[in-house]
Amino acid sequence: MAITKSNKLSQSTVLKQILKRCSSLGRKSTNGYQDEQQGLPMDVPKGHFAVYVGENRTRYIVPISILSRPEFRVLLQRAEEEFGFDHDMGLTIPCNEDFFESLTSSMLR
Repeated sequence: MAITKSNKLSQSTVLKQILKRCSSLGRKSTNGYQDEQQGLPMDVPKGHFAVYVGENRTRYIVPISILSRPEFRVLLQRAEEEFGFDHDMGLTIPCNEDFFESLTSSMLR
């Protein structure tokens, strides 16, 4: 399954939007969020972003470098098709947790 160009936003534009919404920017605050307007959590290290996986929406922190992997891009395409990227649910990956853990651990070796 390959990501193809369409009349939608380009793949690089979508990835930049995901990074902007999900990555840690290193700002600090006393209320538990780095930036009150953007709602970026302090527990996400710089260079990482949070995703939610499975029916229980289990939260995983993954490195930004994983975005360059074709396997992860397929998951992003499935997420866009199922949920879209313009919502307040966080980046939700539509697969079961065991598959996600297995896939990401093999990509990060």
